[in-house]
Amino acid sequence: MTDLIVVNKDDRVLSYKDKDECHAVNGILHRAYSIYIFNSKQELLIQQRSKDKNLWPLFWSNTCCSHPHPVCHSDPAAKEKSLFKQAQQRLSEEFGFTTKLKFLYKFNYKAQYKKIGSETELCYVLLGKYNGVVKPNNKEIADFKWLNIDWLKKNIKQNPNKYTPWFKLEIKELIKRFSNFSR
Repeated sequence: MTDLIVVNKDDRVLSYKDKDECHAVNGILHRAYSIYIFNSKQELLIQQRSKDKNLWPLFWSNTCCSHPHPVCHSDPAAKEKSLFKQAQQRLSEEFGFTTKLKFLYKFNYKAQYKKIGSETELCYVLLGKYNGVVKPNNKEIADFKWLNIDWLKKNIKQNPNKYTPWFKLEIKELIKRFSNFSR
């Protein structure tokens, strides 16, 4: 079993709980991260989640997302480095590459998937650039695409049920923050 970092709405660590317990129908607020990788053409790398995922299987989502795991650090800077290190490791596990990541913002959200479970997360949104070869892990990813933001924005409006709830929230915020994406 994997422990996740349980936090309050101000991102203060409260405890550590099992991943399944955090993702139960009522959910427990825990830390997460979402990674967005763009290439030099300003295309976003998105993935279709594996059919084996408990929550939102075969839905399209951001490049990569997961949860940081507890580390024994009292220094906030060490905690931040650990989050980035874990995020880069997860990106490598899912897509076979790593790149420098930049913190963009964090937010709270809650979304329930059928009567199976939920995500109740304080999510760090991370941004990176990459132009090389990707090697998707087929245990994690059913499919992937590099997409133009304008096309993606229209497709999310036309087919909202094909995309994960956190992705729809985050992409809206990314577009708002980067006016050049809305051209």
